[in-house]
Amino acid sequence: MSGIEANFDGLVGMTHHYAGLSMGNEASINHRGQKSNPRKAALQGLTKMKALSDMGLVQGVLPPQQRPDLATLRQLGFTGNDAQVLNKAAKYSPLLLSNLSSASSMWTANAATVSPSADSADNRVHFTVANLNNKLHRSLESVTTSRALKAVFSDQNYFSHHAPLPQHADWGDEGAANHNRFCGEYDEAGVQLFVYGRSAFRGGPAPERYPARQTLEASEAIARLHQLEESQTVFAQQNPIAIDSGVFHNDVIAVSNKNVLFYHEQAFLNQQSVLAEIEEKLALLGQKLIPVEVPASQVSMQDAVSSYLFNSQLLNLSDGSMALILPEECRTNTHVSSYLQSLVATDDSPIRQLHFFDLRESMRNGGGPACLRLRVAMKEKELAAVNPAVLMTPDLYLNLTDWVERHYRDSLYAADLADPQLLTEVCSALDELTQILRLGSIYEFQR
Repeated sequence: MSGIEANFDGLVGMTHHYAGLSMGNEASINHRGQKSNPRKAALQGLTKMKALSDMGLVQGVLPPQQRPDLATLRQLGFTGNDAQVLNKAAKYSPLLLSNLSSASSMWTANAATVSPSADSADNRVHFTVANLNNKLHRSLESVTTSRALKAVFSDQNYFSHHAPLPQHADWGDEGAANHNRFCGEYDEAGVQLFVYGRSAFRGGPAPERYPARQTLEASEAIARLHQLEESQTVFAQQNPIAIDSGVFHNDVIAVSNKNVLFYHEQAFLNQQSVLAEIEEKLALLGQKLIPVEVPASQVSMQDAVSSYLFNSQLLNLSDGSMALILPEECRTNTHVSSYLQSLVATDDSPIRQLHFFDLRESMRNGGGPACLRLRVAMKEKELAAVNPAVLMTPDLYLNLTDWVERHYRDSLYAADLADPQLLTEVCSALDELTQILRLGSIYEFQR
């Protein structure tokens, strides 16, 4: 085995609901107020995890946050017992309670940026937890996310953990959703592509309709923290037109695997220069970039966003072939489906397989297959140091499926978040989950 790229998916939380909290994410906004099904959402995610594990891939599980976030509500001055705090918060602002009940940590592509030991000067795998400061509901995640990652990747001989960047818009960091890596084998040195929406200190083009969540300065800071050489990094600006079309993260318009970049014609600003720099720096490592550009004439920006074509996972299977893990919406979109069939039928295409999954509960809130996973490239000795209880096996799948079936509701509206019984259900379930995954005390409090 020449290194491993493991996928760590987030378990969907029990408070998964449609509140339209994410401006710039059109799927999130368009489904505001609708009924969600947390149980189905969690089971759909587990089905994808199990399928990838069955394909021979290393698949891990990361836990949800404890929500509603009573600690923050109390910090904001809501007093009394738990039920009273929830009631007061709901009366004060249902939107505030919704923010503090978000299950968005399910999208672990935003959990952190990860650099493998093959790229870092100290030969350790580096994690920088994202500050996610563009959205209130997501900015509250970093403390628990950091605890969870340290519980999974605990051996300091192999793993280095960094605190989030300062909580300010100038240092806006959205994690691996704006990060790609190119290499030959996963345990060989590679080139890392950091994608940003705007520069905080140098000016330049920026979107006008929707916010640019990632700054150039944040990406540069992460590269420094991860001890990367200039010859190993490329900083590319996302096309402002794409952001204003609903491409809130780069992983909605481009995805990479090894030396392949699968991307839309309108993904990057100065796209040809970006590709040339990647090619030049990969050539120094003896590798050649394989670009797969999707023309706007075949897949419009609107089709790309509505189907989440590029929010697929691009993976190497055990037989050496490369596959796309796609949402079902890519099969039902006529233009996207037609493009995909032509792609795999092309003799020189590096992508040979298509696998479709029903992730509608996540999709309706704005996250596809790639949103649900954090990629971690490791050497075999590093994988051996990972907490084994979080790695998918047939038994873990059965245990987690049973756990979801027993604890999750099959219907939830935003108004239900004030129900103190829901909080009791969440705390009881998470207490059991930490034991299943052997995570220790990563939550503020438990029942």
